[in-house]
Amino acid sequence: MATIFHLSLASDWAAAQRAGAYTISTLGRTLAEEGYIHASRGDQWPGVRARFYADVTEPLLLLQIDTDLLGVPVVEEPPAPGMTETFPHIYGPIPVSAVVKAIPLDDGTTAASSTPETATTPSPEPTPGAVAPAPTPDGSFGRFFLEEMFRNMTLVLLVMATTLLGFAAGSAFGSDVAPAVGILVGLVGGAALARAIYVRRR
Repeated sequence: MATIFHLSLASDWAAAQRAGAYTISTLGRTLAEEGYIHASRGDQWPGVRARFYADVTEPLLLLQIDTDLLGVPVVEEPPAPGMTETFPHIYGPIPVSAVVKAIPLDDGTTAASSTPETATTPSPEPTPGAVAPAPTPDGSFGRFFLEEMFRNMTLVLLVMATTLLGFAAGSAFGSDVAPAVGILVGLVGGAALARAIYVRRR
């Protein structure tokens, strides 16, 4: 399961629950207008909130989405020309059942700092994708953030290991140039492998 996040107005999420699917791309824009729905990884959504939702006075939710339940493509790409950072873009409507949690974000709080006491649910009966209590500081957001850091460190170690293997293989030839060529081949190969793994797990 890969988890991504989307910031939503509570009113838009309520409408999606009635319709069975969520079709808002970003604040004030629909899927039909944008062509995809903007989403974020665990380390990205706080910055998106600060930049684009700082003036929002309506109740705001953080939708936690299981990409395995979407049934539509999720593509990592820059949100605008000239940008290098990529974000997950969802090319289709989000089924309500793909939203495993809808976490209320109160003014001045984050999903990690909210507590179950301050979170509310729209209905006493649990339904697929219903608003769930926000996690505690050591809850799901912290876990996803640490997992993301661990995965990225693993990819860095993978590149280092393939570089060392390339150096060792090049040194075995006994040529003066072979070790440098081995390092280059190992570095390029490791980077390509790490990128393939990174994209696949998204």
